[in-house]
Amino acid sequence: MKRFHIHIAVDDLQRNIAFYSALFQAEPGVIQEDYAKWMLDDPRINFAISSRGRKPGLDHLGIQVESGQELENVQQVLTAAALPVIEQKQAACCYAESDKYWTVDPQGIAWEAFHSLKGIPLFGKDAALPTDQAASCCSPSAQCG
Repeated sequence: MKRFHIHIAVDDLQRNIAFYSALFQAEPGVIQEDYAKWMLDDPRINFAISSRGRKPGLDHLGIQVESGQELENVQQVLTAAALPVIEQKQAACCYAESDKYWTVDPQGIAWEAFHSLKGIPLFGKDAALPTDQAASCCSPSAQCG
């Protein structure tokens, strides 16, 4: 089963944790000094915020899957859509190690398809995505960490 992912850059992490906790009626499952994440079932979403000096607003969108096979299926869909796709195996980003595929939609919004393998103790960084669009926090063109 897939889970929609949204990552928003914020300027005041604590204020935004309070706001989104009230909105979702749930506390985040992950809180770090620069990051928070809610894994919600209603709606089924992986919602993350970070305060890492990025311009506030939408950072990137994504689709989180539960297995390597589901990730390969999403990669095939991205490739069939004739989008540029970058593969990343065992990426360390957003306090998780994940296998990922990255693309950029026609508006320049970074999209990631990913399968999280395990939690890690650092924010990390991703590889480079060939685009002249502004880099998102964990998009392959960014230097996180």
